[in-house]
Amino acid sequence: MDLQLNYWLTLLWALYLVALSVWILLQKRPPVSTLAWILSLAALPVLGFAIYHWLGPVRIKRQTLKRRRSRMLLEREPQPPGSDLYALQTRLEQQQARLVERLTRSGPTTATRIDLLSDGEATFEALLRAVREAGEHIHLEYYIVEPDRIGTALRDALIERARAGVVVRFLIDAVGGSALKRRFLQPLREAGAEVEFFHPLRLATLKPLLNLRTHRKIAVIDGRIGFTGGINISDTQDERVRSDAYRDLHLRIEGAAVNELQQVFIEDWLYASRRPLQQHGLFPLLPPGEICLQWLASGPDTPQEPIHRAMLQAIGDAEQRVWLVTPYFVPTEPALYALTCAAQRGVDVRLLVPRRADTRTVTYASRSYFDDLLRAGARVFEYTPRMLHTKVLLVDASLCTLGSAYFDARSFRLNFELCVNLYGQAPVAALQTVLEQDFAQSEEVRRPRTLCWRQRLAEAGARLLSPVL
Repeated sequence: MDLQLNYWLTLLWALYLVALSVWILLQKRPPVSTLAWILSLAALPVLGFAIYHWLGPVRIKRQTLKRRRSRMLLEREPQPPGSDLYALQTRLEQQQARLVERLTRSGPTTATRIDLLSDGEATFEALLRAVREAGEHIHLEYYIVEPDRIGTALRDALIERARAGVVVRFLIDAVGGSALKRRFLQPLREAGAEVEFFHPLRLATLKPLLNLRTHRKIAVIDGRIGFTGGINISDTQDERVRSDAYRDLHLRIEGAAVNELQQVFIEDWLYASRRPLQQHGLFPLLPPGEICLQWLASGPDTPQEPIHRAMLQAIGDAEQRVWLVTPYFVPTEPALYALTCAAQRGVDVRLLVPRRADTRTVTYASRSYFDDLLRAGARVFEYTPRMLHTKVLLVDASLCTLGSAYFDARSFRLNFELCVNLYGQAPVAALQTVLEQDFAQSEEVRRPRTLCWRQRLAEAGARLLSPVL
């Protein structure tokens, strides 16, 4: 009897393993990922199908379909035809713009004005000023919103505008906004504002959506003024409140480019709220400007990884320099190859990271890649004054990418991120000035690095976790 039972159990386990392997193989994931899933779930004959169903790529595909339905509900008002203002000057710009348009269906656009905002004080002052002057609508989307000094100031400004008849829509990531209590948001809702959480952590869907966060920072005021970049709504990024506030950059934008930023917000809002917008005037006719830019929206609903591919393309096309600033440097294998190849062919490759990231594991994982870069001829710097949260890629003299995405697999593949490509010498020169100041406050990492065995082990161990950091 025992032998017969063992026989049937073995047969069932073998059939389960074959079915699971075929299911995973048909997803056509990278070989390492495919093998990891098969070997891991083979040990869980009861839970394997459920785990893969809720955590695997099938779940991301279902989210993709939901977001596509959200886009179908969005009707954009017609805009005037473009002119030759979008003509880009260098091969680098042309190659980058062509690739991004293919990946995102978002072509180059223009702005009449762009303000580069350094750190929280300048950003929050400009944002609050724009909110208080809003006359029609205010759209906000943030990863982190804290019920602290700046969070309260923004909430109160939104309450005042909502009571004045301005339409307020506030989209907050459920993980990044987990510190917000109902009591804090209730006055905002009572004033008439609409507040939604992105992928709320309901018990039935806790694990499958935990990895799929909106890391975007978006503000659109009356469809005419836009804000984006890397700064969250938190006192941790306000140097007026904390001397160790994060070092970061943000942008204030005016002109036709705001329409594209509005488009990204509304798609996210429709997806999160499942309510179509009835309001007119969301896409006002805006004049073209002289500053050329292009939006890069990326997430698990864009399987071609637009930000990842665009950065690799830019690094590969670089002829003079590649300056990369990121708080999390946990590169994919292609990204590491692109940087080292650029350095080996004589490009001025520089990496700037914080001396200590906000998690020790990320710090060790980032440092584990330093030797690869240094051997190739790249230069590595660690920013020492405080936590560096800037996310910038500057290539040659006419392209820079700024936004919310870290240089890691999570930002490239799992998070909903938003970056902007700025084309032309003027914006790049302005950003270069800021980065040169940051390099001046950093310590350069020299070869050879002398590490004790504990440090080497910590870096090697953290590197194994790179795909999930």
